[in-house]
Amino acid sequence: MSGLMRVFGRSTPATLAAVALLVACFVAAGVGLFKLTVGGGIALYFVIWWTLLFAILPIRNHAEMRPEHIVPGQDLGAPAAPRLREKAIWTTLLSGFVFLGALAIFPLAGL
Repeated sequence: MSGLMRVFGRSTPATLAAVALLVACFVAAGVGLFKLTVGGGIALYFVIWWTLLFAILPIRNHAEMRPEHIVPGQDLGAPAAPRLREKAIWTTLLSGFVFLGALAIFPLAGL
């Protein structure tokens, strides 16, 4: 999995393409399996993705400790290497599983 993260996280266009493809697959699965509308699927997926993004962002962050890389006014807790592309892909994958899990649970709750 780490090799795939390096391939898709290497450039912004590759990351965006991977995220778009994964989102399309998860929403299509939600529409096909759970009789969800496309708009409803995209909206629910977006809310789940955005919520999980804020849970995943702080994972494995290390503050910049090299004095030569700290600029005046920089927050001392700012991460040295935030790896945002990698976290976008992880968020997309985790959101897809949460999305499908939520759709499987909704009928049990009467929704």
